[in-house]
Amino acid sequence: MNIETFELERRQSLWENLVEYNLTESGIHPFTLAELLDSDQLNELNNLRIGYGQTNGSISLRDAISKLYPSSTRENILVTNGSAEANFISIWSILEKGDEYVLMLPNYMQTWGLAKFFGANVKPFYLEEELNWQPDLEKLKDIVTKNTKMISVCNPNNPTGSILSEEAVNCIIDLAEEADAFIHSDEVYRGAELDGKEIDTFFSKYDKVLAVAGLSKAYSLPGLRMEWIVAPEDIAAKAWAYHDYTTISPSVLSQQIAEWALQPEKRAMILSRNRKMLNDNLEFFLEWLETRKHLFSFIPQKAGAMSFIRYNIDINSTELTERLRKEKSLLIVAGDCFGMDKYLRIGIGSEKDYLLKGLERFEEMLEDLIDA
Repeated sequence: MNIETFELERRQSLWENLVEYNLTESGIHPFTLAELLDSDQLNELNNLRIGYGQTNGSISLRDAISKLYPSSTRENILVTNGSAEANFISIWSILEKGDEYVLMLPNYMQTWGLAKFFGANVKPFYLEEELNWQPDLEKLKDIVTKNTKMISVCNPNNPTGSILSEEAVNCIIDLAEEADAFIHSDEVYRGAELDGKEIDTFFSKYDKVLAVAGLSKAYSLPGLRMEWIVAPEDIAAKAWAYHDYTTISPSVLSQQIAEWALQPEKRAMILSRNRKMLNDNLEFFLEWLETRKHLFSFIPQKAGAMSFIRYNIDINSTELTERLRKEKSLLIVAGDCFGMDKYLRIGIGSEKDYLLKGLERFEEMLEDLIDA
């Protein structure tokens, strides 16, 4: 069987380390260990034996994660190597060939490709720009049926940075209950809300939720590859059995650092630092766009480090980003990667000077296109 190419990840993997400016990242400028840990913790890492850890995640780490999810315990948690593995196991362990899978779009397209590969009937519902990147709930009610096995959302959303309204959340839960369907909720940007008000997880609102989150995005620790699934105990146990066939166990080094990062005082420091960086960079990005309103339209994100902009230039998004890469050594995500031409996803989570220089390269290309 063939699986379709995951265009976003393939393009990033091919080019992100070969360009001078990479604005494809959807996370926030990462920490160093020296910035994150104190001297005692660094010394403890030096003396940590690098053996195999508990395959579903250490007890102490799962206890720390469970404190982020009301009415959960360590038995609800499966620790994974990255959110890609968490999403993979969530889809693989639930969907069967012929199952109906309702997926929010635009979205990180991993589960789209996986569900199709596993033979599910994929039915998209869309966030609509005219509704400030909210779904049309009446359309959604027509899409979800008694045959729906899973509804999949990304909240806060990648690439738009929008947050589902309370009305939309309640509607999705009601529809899932009526269909007796699972909800798969990708929540990796929870904690990166620009207003500082952390949204509720779907896990605490419905009894058939697989919530995916971790340290890669809101916490600026992508190199740890520390993510998790939070699910009902029986589903978490089933997912663990599938995990035995993938990476088996997460790194003991990453688990220890993750446990420290999730301690309340450290977690508050991380999220505060990141929200300040995002708000400062978004203010700068809005100023940059303000003088180019004839070329772009943009609904500012409510969370996350990615800005999803529509452009008013007669060029395909893939062609535009390829020219930026080849002529300006600048990497930006084409809207085509989300099935939405004439859009671009620009990462604004880097250090401000780096973002400024990347946008200067973009400006040079705009001048070339307008003068042509």
